[in-house]
Amino acid sequence: MINTVQFPDDEGLNTLVWTLSEEVLVLKEEIAQALEEVRPQLQRDGGDIELVDVEDGVVKVRLKGSCAGCPMSQMTLKWGVENYLKKKVPGVKSVEAVQD
Repeated sequence: MINTVQFPDDEGLNTLVWTLSEEVLVLKEEIAQALEEVRPQLQRDGGDIELVDVEDGVVKVRLKGSCAGCPMSQMTLKWGVENYLKKKVPGVKSVEAVQD
């Protein structure tokens, strides 16, 4: 997968191009699939989860719905989602929630 970003500098418009390795793409796909398996439990309580990014084994997610403001969300994230992802997807080190 090739990604590009254009940004201005003193000499005009430059383009930064980078590629995601096949391993990273496979890891993200495995994590997305595992999150789909977890999602029904969160939705049952009015919440949801969205994959934001994966960096060096750290999965960044956005909690939505009732999960976003729930005082138990960190426990759900660490004991539920993180433990599940670590068992299902080799290479996952931790899961962190990001804010909007």
